[in-house]
Amino acid sequence: MKELKLQDEAHGLSFPALVMYPTQQAPTSHAFGPYVMDVSPDAPVAPGQYPLILVSHGSGGSHLLYRSMTTHLAQHGYIVAMIEHPGNNRVDNQFMGKVENLQYRPRHLRLTADALHEDASLGRHLQPGQLGVIGHSMGGYAALALAGGKPWYPPEAFKPDYAGPAPTSVEVEHDDRIQALVLLAPATVWFMPEDALKHVDVPILMLSAEHDPYTPGWHNEIVLKGVSDITKVTSRCVKNAGHFSFLSPFPPKIKQGGALPTTDPEGFDREPFHEQLKQEVLTYLNLRFKSSQA
Repeated sequence: MKELKLQDEAHGLSFPALVMYPTQQAPTSHAFGPYVMDVSPDAPVAPGQYPLILVSHGSGGSHLLYRSMTTHLAQHGYIVAMIEHPGNNRVDNQFMGKVENLQYRPRHLRLTADALHEDASLGRHLQPGQLGVIGHSMGGYAALALAGGKPWYPPEAFKPDYAGPAPTSVEVEHDDRIQALVLLAPATVWFMPEDALKHVDVPILMLSAEHDPYTPGWHNEIVLKGVSDITKVTSRCVKNAGHFSFLSPFPPKIKQGGALPTTDPEGFDREPFHEQLKQEVLTYLNLRFKSSQA
């Protein structure tokens, strides 16, 4: 793994990225805040070229909350970059609910991909034009926007009793390199207009949670009705899961505190679910990125 500090010079912002990648060096245990991962810091990249996967966390979240999935991908031939979105993370949430957040999130994913392609140690190990995005909740919005989605603001404008100003289209940056998306309980309300997702034309794996008060099933319906080719979308509902069930299992000390992101619906076991989830995501991405290499 490698820790980077990336810059958005145009807006005076910076943000961290944790990059995980294949290596032949044996891992050791390292703490990242309260989380422990078996990694090899700054180890040489294993010979070869690999697809790049960007990971976008939920609103007010952290780039460290998808550890089980990202570690698994890196162990199986992917370079994975987890960024912490400035102004919409666990310690700084100043852009939550604002237009800036809608613009900055896809922009910062693209800046991350560009920076990694230019990185002296990682760039030559990236397969050209092979880019995927995994997005949870608000990260699902960012993935769709980067893949060609055209968001509208404010989302309240699409409610029947709304009496405020008319909604306007939000200009966001897209990336033609994207070959696949994985959406986990995606937040999609900004794509309600009929043509908002018509330019999203890539394979999508979309998982929703049965008991999700934040992004319930109709968020998925916006994607299914809006993309240009519904046959490219693989969608399923995870039985008995909650919105936060897609976050990696928390250490016992944090879980004992009972914070909302650590909780699941009664009877749902997050640990075995993540063993299945990381394999499901790997299998899906392999079909999109590696089947032609076999």
